[in-house]
Amino acid sequence: MLSLATVFAVAACSTTGMQRSEDVQSTMQTVDNDIKLIVVQLDAIGASLDELIKPGQADVKRAFDLYSDNVSKIEKMENNFAKHADEMETSGKTYFAEWDKSGQRYDNPEIQQQSNERRAALGLIYDKIAQNNIGVKEAFRTYVSDVNEIESFLSNDLTSLGINSISAIANNVVSNGRHLRNELNSLQTAIEDARSEMRQAGIALN
Repeated sequence: MLSLATVFAVAACSTTGMQRSEDVQSTMQTVDNDIKLIVVQLDAIGASLDELIKPGQADVKRAFDLYSDNVSKIEKMENNFAKHADEMETSGKTYFAEWDKSGQRYDNPEIQQQSNERRAALGLIYDKIAQNNIGVKEAFRTYVSDVNEIESFLSNDLTSLGINSISAIANNVVSNGRHLRNELNSLQTAIEDARSEMRQAGIALN
């Protein structure tokens, strides 16, 4: 049986093919970097929101300003993530579309079989990225909307009664943040699986 490295060397020997592969890997690395920053920021928002709504908070204004700053940061991260995730998805579609175009050209049936099998295997792994990406985007949009609305509500009523009235909702949002983090971790795992598969195939990563 031909080695995976040989199969990929044949299937992607042109500069254009290698560039497409590098583009896919680059976009995956960018999203992976985004996720690492987002996970840290989710913890920061959860901690600042807990601090803001805790009973007997002595400096409500300071706690609110810290929470507000964290909300502003997560908004920017959500926008960057959405952009980079779309780029990752587009580069993946391009990569596999071009593979499909050139993947039926082999006269040697063993090479053709290997190409088909590798295309199918890597395609299934990459599909997991797309599936996880949908869940992350939805959870992320909902989370950012919720933390924004809490900020808006408290900016109009930063009193003990106002804070108490929204405490239950705030606790749910903190819980939703943990759910989003789990979704992000699942996406990160899918990305690493795809990158690992490419490493095994002999494609150099950054």
